[in-house]
Parts: sequence; C-alpha cells; structure tokens
Amino acid sequence: MTQTHRETVWLAIALSLLSLMLFDLMGLVIKFLTPRYGAAELSAYRNLIGLIPSLIALWSSRAWHAAGRRWRIRQWPIGCLRGVCVTFAQFFLYVSLGHMAFATATTITYSNALFMTAFAVPILGERVGPIRWAAVVLGFAGVLWIMKPGSESFTIYAAAPLASAMLYALSGVIARRIDSDVPSPLVNLYSSGTALLGAILLALVTGGFGPIQSLGDLGWIVMMGTFGGLGVLVMVISYRMADQSTLAPFSYFGIPFAFSFGWLFFGEAPFADLFPGALLIAGGGLLVIWRERMMRRRRIAAER
Repeated sequence: MTQTHRETVWLAIALSLLSLMLFDLMGLVIKFLTPRYGAAELSAYRNLIGLIPSLIALWSSRAWHAAGRRWRIRQWPIGCLRGVCVTFAQFFLYVSLGHMAFATATTITYSNALFMTAFAVPILGERVGPIRWAAVVLGFAGVLWIMKPGSESFTIYAAAPLASAMLYALSGVIARRIDSDVPSPLVNLYSSGTALLGAILLALVTGGFGPIQSLGDLGWIVMMGTFGGLGVLVMVISYRMADQSTLAPFSYFGIPFAFSFGWLFFGEAPFADLFPGALLIAGGGLLVIWRERMMRRRRIAAER
C-alpha cells in the first residue's frame, strides 16, 4: 500500500465516522421533535430536505456523467421498491426514538448487517456457511438480550428498531439486484424520492400534517434533514474512496457515539440494557464482515 493510498483510506475512515455522527445528530433532533410531530411527518420533512444532498451526490458522480447523465434506470421498479422499504424503516426508527432511550434504539438497528446476511440467501441466491450463520445467531442473541422479551421492561416499541433494521437491510440487499453500471447516487435518488412520497402518504394516513409550531421547530426540522442528507452524501464519498469491507468494521463506533450523545443531551445511561447485548451485536456483525473479507480474498487469489 503506497503512502498516498494509505492516506486516502484513513480519510475515507474519517468520513465514514463523520457520517455516523451526522446520522446520530439527526436522530437526536428527531427524538427532540417527536413529542410535537408524528414519525411520518418527520420522515417526510427529512426526505424532502435530504433530496438536495442526493442531487449533489449524483451531479458529482463521474459514472453518471460518463453514462450520458441518464435519469432513467432499467430496473426502476426495484429502485422504487427500495424506497418503500426505506419509508417504513424510517417510520419504525423514528417511532422507536420517541419511546426508547436513544442509545438502545440505535444499537438495535445495528443488527441490519445480520439481516443482510440472512436476506442474501433467498434474494441473491448466496450460500451462507456455518461461520456466518453462527455470527447471525450471536448477533440476534445480543438483540434479544437488549429487548428482553417476556420481561416486565419489554414494550412493543422495542420491536420498532428491529423492524427498522430488517427493512434497511432488505433495501440494501434489493439494491444489489440493480445493474452494477448504474451509479449509486442515482439509485439513492430513486429511493429517496419514493421514500418522500411514501412518507407523505403515511403521514396522511396516520393523522396528517400539523402546523409547524414555531420558527425554532422549523430550524430544527431543517437541521434534521440537513444532518441526514449530509450523512448520506459523506457516506457515499467515503465508500468511493475505500472498499466497503475496509469501512464496515468502523460502523460499530456508532454504538458508543449514540451512548455518548444520549447521555449528553438526554441524560440517558442505559448500561444495564445495552451490555453485554451490544457487544454480541457488534461481535456478530464483525464476524460476518471478517468472513466476507476472507472469502473475497480467496476469490481474488483464485482469479490470478
């Protein structure tokens, strides 16, 4: 690895950590606003404002310009289906943030890597060996440890971040069915646009849009959408600079970030709820990542 490449990788890691912080900041604003606005309302506002960074990411995509700046993709129904998954994933996540400790809800969503492994079997036809299945079981043991089903502390809201993780994972696996030559920002724009329409419909079904209660709330809503949109933009940039297998392990830094933010802004410190379940979730996810990296190296070596 050359010095320049090493510096690029470290910059990509720094950007991926920045994207995690931006997503957490978005979540903090959502938790702050949920007493006054519905989850679907906030999702609609977030997607509306988030279209701007999505368009910036698309315009800066060399692959999109090289392909003639085409807006239509051959498998547009899959792109829209991914947006439907994102619509409900956001809704369940925002509901959980309004009813659970910030770190607890956020940590459960990190089980999405485990769902992606499970979904890859029926949707992509991948073969998953015993090591990755063991990782999935380990991670879900951590989820159950945090949720504590059957205990007095368990509520139905604990299932919301798990449903969100499942739907986010499904959207990620579905995206892999789209032609590889389609720029990722274009796929994301289809998904974001569909998620915006879906959130608007969901808001109308669940009670409609209420008036924004103050200029302060309007500012927070703009910040929420800006944090989320910039998070996506920074994440896209980081994944262009380094392989996903390199950056994926650092995503679990989001768990201590979420714990720190929840303690700092809301006075929450759910040690008993999170540990050791959070370690099992991270351990399962990291085991999946490690196994996929090993398999990738073997494929590359076999092709030489």
